Amino acid sequence: MIALGAAELLAAYAARRLSPVEVMRAVLDHAAAREGELHALCAVQADEALAAARDSEARWRSGTALALEGVPVTLKENIAVPGAAWRLGTAATADDAVAGFEAPPAARLREAGAIAWARTTMPDYGMLSSGLSSLHAEPARNPWDPRMTPGGSSAGAAAAGAAGYGPLHLGTDIGGSIRLPAGWCGLVGLKPSHGRVPIQPAYAGRVAGPLTRTVEDAALMLAALARPDARDPTQLPPGGFAPRRVEPRGLRIGLWLDAGWGDAVQPEVQAAVTAAARAFEQAGAIVEPVPAFTTREMADGMDRFWRMRSWLDISALAPERRARVLPYILDWVAPAAGYDGATVFHGYSQMQALREAANAACEGFDFVLSPVAPMPAYPAHLASPLHDPARPFEHIAFTLPFNMSEQPALAINAGYTAAPQPLPIGLQIVGRRFDDAGVLALGALWVQLRPAQRPWPLQPVTPA
Repeated sequence: MIALGAAELLAAYAARRLSPVEVMRAVLDHAAAREGELHALCAVQADEALAAARDSEARWRSGTALALEGVPVTLKENIAVPGAAWRLGTAATADDAVAGFEAPPAARLREAGAIAWARTTMPDYGMLSSGLSSLHAEPARNPWDPRMTPGGSSAGAAAAGAAGYGPLHLGTDIGGSIRLPAGWCGLVGLKPSHGRVPIQPAYAGRVAGPLTRTVEDAALMLAALARPDARDPTQLPPGGFAPRRVEPRGLRIGLWLDAGWGDAVQPEVQAAVTAAARAFEQAGAIVEPVPAFTTREMADGMDRFWRMRSWLDISALAPERRARVLPYILDWVAPAAGYDGATVFHGYSQMQALREAANAACEGFDFVLSPVAPMPAYPAHLASPLHDPARPFEHIAFTLPFNMSEQPALAINAGYTAAPQPLPIGLQIVGRRFDDAGVLALGALWVQLRPAQRPWPLQPVTPA
């Protein structure tokens, strides 16, 4: 039951083969059995979830079921739900901090009948690509190998998804925080076009999107999330997302293997992504290389801008609360205290530089393929692969540009590292701006072309 996707559950509910109550009970029991190992959840609403499941069961019986009726979903810790703890992954927030509003993605899923039964963990302020957090005693772990990180900042969401804590998980992404954990956990993770999924608070590059085990489920979830909400002034016009198919013959696909800065792509990662490109080529697509188009200046500028933004937030805290922030984050923001206005403005201007570079590089292609990250998952106790606050973003060179360019980008499994402990390798599929349906369609095509996948780690894995 825990292995079923959302589309399979909906079909089973409609045929009366399963009920939302028994599915919800199975998910709760399974998560309780795995949490001591994975640390994916920061809150569970078991009684409320079972009550909602009983209501869903009644709607299925009465013929009034909604689009995602009775399907379990988790929400990332930074997605506001009225009255729920809202601590943003950091011990620096007040112990009793709660949200006073419902974020648009949470509202859209609730309105579609999905059952939000748990909140998933994240690092301090969502500023790491791991689950390391001052708020949570243990970082989230990767179900494929619990010694490793699931990635971040949607860390708990990815761990929960790969381990079978239900089929649907909601993350957020400003530099790779959906796609990196999806890639490192073998999931499908969509960073939608900016504005496709209304969100609050909204700011440059920030989106919410699905982490699922199948492309079909990601599309189902996006259809619910993409409904309008006037609280997000960057929302796209309604009606812009509708599923579609793509045929490989004649597609122009770019293959981007050199970001221009950051960590070098490891051989196993490059081989898996190149093999995916060749599979599309054999199916009739035209594959051409994409030269490096981002620069160290762009990366360092964004780093300085983000340091200043975070330093302003952290320096405004009372000293006793500031001291609770993860030390790595404190070390990262510290240089911003000495930045002048010109430094910060130049950093901010790199958003537009990245946007222009990404759009120009992708203009001649229907889609662009790249690694999600240059390496597979790394040890769970590290904040980043280098664990160096002076070089914090060397691993996001392939994901960051498309937050700034607002293009849709999908992470999907390309293959696995070699034994003794195979880990997923993420393939990124980038589309033209607004073509969210296209990247999902190409992802669905890749599922047909790729080699057989390993079984999901739904039960504990003993590291080799």
